[in-house]
Amino acid sequence: MIKELTCIVCPKGCALRVELENQQVLSVTGNACPRGKQYAIDECTHPTRTLTTTARTADGGVVSVKTDRAIPKELMFDCMAQINRTVVSLPVRVGDVILENILGTGANVIATMNL
Repeated sequence: MIKELTCIVCPKGCALRVELENQQVLSVTGNACPRGKQYAIDECTHPTRTLTTTARTADGGVVSVKTDRAIPKELMFDCMAQINRTVVSLPVRVGDVILENILGTGANVIATMNL
């Protein structure tokens, strides 16, 4: 099977072609650098994403938050459910840890704004 991807590692946006067989990457073409090849392999075998969203605050508002590293894509909805149950105490500063090691991913959910 051939899967076509656009690399998002840099602004170049290389058009990648990934040959897969039984969930295994056989070859990657179209990448201008080694990072593109690794992106294609990771995206086809174990995709990850940085989660950006908002969390409720104790005063009824919201604060923008994100994970400090990429998490497995299949855990996005479970992470969102945990964030949605969280109420953030004020004040909060950029970089404050809101949730530590969310769902055992090793990623912290941190504030991205001051309130």
